[in-house]
Amino acid sequence: MGGVKSYKSSTITAASDSINMNCSVQHRVLLSYRMEKRLDPVTLQPFWDVVKAKEPLIKSPYFPVLFSFTAYMSFCLPYIALDFLSTKIPAVRKYKIQPLSYPTLGMMVPCMVQCVYHHVVLIFPVTVAHWYWISVDLPVMAPELPRVLLDVTLCLLLFDFQYFLWHLLHHKVPWLYKTFHKVHHKHVSTFALTTQYSSVWELLSLGFFAAINPVLLKCHPLSEMIFFLVNIWLSVEDHSGYELPWSTNRLIPFGLYGGAPHHDLHHLKFRCNYAPYFTHWDRLFGTLAHARSQQ
Repeated sequence: MGGVKSYKSSTITAASDSINMNCSVQHRVLLSYRMEKRLDPVTLQPFWDVVKAKEPLIKSPYFPVLFSFTAYMSFCLPYIALDFLSTKIPAVRKYKIQPLSYPTLGMMVPCMVQCVYHHVVLIFPVTVAHWYWISVDLPVMAPELPRVLLDVTLCLLLFDFQYFLWHLLHHKVPWLYKTFHKVHHKHVSTFALTTQYSSVWELLSLGFFAAINPVLLKCHPLSEMIFFLVNIWLSVEDHSGYELPWSTNRLIPFGLYGGAPHHDLHHLKFRCNYAPYFTHWDRLFGTLAHARSQQ
């Protein structure tokens, strides 16, 4: 009987040692792969390791709203500074798309108040509900840089298409325009803080498009974060009222990207340039109008 127990005990010990050995081998392979990734000059692994170090924050229900608001205000602040400087410095004023129109503090404050209200009363409860129902999973390995660039580009192209259809519909159907979209067109000459000056429906529906696209395309969380940042930046740039030498529409050739002049003209003329970023959908639907590029 003792021999049987001894045999069983040794079998269990051997199995346990085998499992531990396999786990140890897998761990060493993973560490080796991560070290190789770190030695790659274009790897994103070191950056992703820094992000993962903040995993408790990222997985908290507060992170999405803090991330969104902080990114939005950070991108708005340089243009707010330009708005105050352009009234006094001609070298800055020459980059303004509508140089005779300046936002006042009285115009900026309501936009800021509404932004804070929307983030606290609308966006935060939605992100808490999302956090409650769907857990956040942060993989150990970072994505390859080419994959990140591809994912972000595809997310932008998909969002651009969704926004174009949504925007066109809300201009062509009078009830939709008056009920949901009219508030965003309060300002004919846009400035950075008008980016999110919109109705609840517009904010949530466009936010849904931005949130669902990385899920549909099965993006890595890092690609998702970068897409959110790029999307917020491009939206703010669109409404900034400035065409600077490094504006996105000047960096992307062949008129493929409209940028701030494209969207500024939409607010000015109302019935053209419905796509937020790229020009191909407006070109195909015959709704493209050209703005004179600032020299």
